[in-house]
Amino acid sequence: MSPKLPRYTVPSLTPEQGAEVAEILQQRLHALNDLHLTLKHVHWNVVGPHFIGVHEMLDPQVEAVRAMVDEIAERIATLGGVPVGTPGALVAARTGEDYKLGRASAIEHLAELDGVYDSIISFHRKAADETADLDIVTNDLLIGHLHDLEQFHWFVRAHLESASGAIPD
Repeated sequence: MSPKLPRYTVPSLTPEQGAEVAEILQQRLHALNDLHLTLKHVHWNVVGPHFIGVHEMLDPQVEAVRAMVDEIAERIATLGGVPVGTPGALVAARTGEDYKLGRASAIEHLAELDGVYDSIISFHRKAADETADLDIVTNDLLIGHLHDLEQFHWFVRAHLESASGAIPD
């Protein structure tokens, strides 16, 4: 199903292109909303000897991801689209499973977050690739997000990494 054409979009894009970019961004909006909720869930449920380090590491990530969500929603609106951030739309758009851990050790949560970040970053890179020749402003926005997301992923992996540099499977 093709997205509804906006009444207007940004200069240099056709309404069709604006709608295409907005649809790419809508998927990222859902994914980042999911991520910020998952990060907060982990923040509330992490336990064990590494509790405080992980607990305190996650709040800045939550705030940064919430800011990314806002930037994406505003870009969709700028393109003439309608950003959808309702819980029902998020659940309906989800293609993967819900985060599976409740109260668990820091290492268990970080191992799970490693996979979450891997997926988010992979799809964010795909969206950046899809917008590279279509809309440089959106592409730049996504690349900026990737910088932060990859750094957050590194923070998670640094906790999991052994002295030899290996990350357990």
